[in-house]
Amino acid sequence: MNKVHATAVEALAGHLFDGMTIMAGGFGLCGIPDALIAAIKLAGTKNLTVISNNCGIDGVGLGTLLEARQIKKMISSYVGENKLFAQLYLSGELELEFNPQGTLAERCRAGGAGIAGFYTKTGVGTIVADGKDVRAFNGENYVLETGLVADLSIVHAWKSDREGNLVYRKTARNFNAPMATAGKFTVVQCEHLVEIGEIDPDAVHTPGIFVNAIVHVPDAEKRIEQRTTRKRA
Repeated sequence: MNKVHATAVEALAGHLFDGMTIMAGGFGLCGIPDALIAAIKLAGTKNLTVISNNCGIDGVGLGTLLEARQIKKMISSYVGENKLFAQLYLSGELELEFNPQGTLAERCRAGGAGIAGFYTKTGVGTIVADGKDVRAFNGENYVLETGLVADLSIVHAWKSDREGNLVYRKTARNFNAPMATAGKFTVVQCEHLVEIGEIDPDAVHTPGIFVNAIVHVPDAEKRIEQRTTRKRA
């Protein structure tokens, strides 16, 4: 089966529908699948539940889907860089399910591993645990968190072969790796597309068995979320 598609629109064709759940890799603006996000915006798919560490920034990444009012609910751990996100949440236009960052990562990993739920100490005694099962193990309380699975996962990789074996680069690995395994259909945009056998098997971060479609995006923009400089001496 040929997994490689000419465009992001083609890679997503037939896999977008209103009310779906989408996992989107990235951390801030690092390692975001921007070409795939743009294709979703172009499709106009709405009432989305999006699972992502954050929601980009105003006008960039997932922030563009917020502007288009395509997102109904976010499952996230950090939203501080997006003014529109805060505005929509406070006005009741956007649902939000907050997760501690490590819990969110583990929920994605668990979903990809077929684990329905797990207990963690993180969040015990806070609003994070409200309405959830809390049990004691070895004298310590733990709260039950469920694994997450999405209708679609969109991820960014540094390198992919034509089978979808993926290599991430440094911090751009972030949420992309666990989310790639937790989608019923996973689409990757890669900076470098190589032939099968060109990636050392020991270097593979995500095996191709998890990847359904690939689009080559060699010129992905590398944005800086917060530029800080020091005064000249």
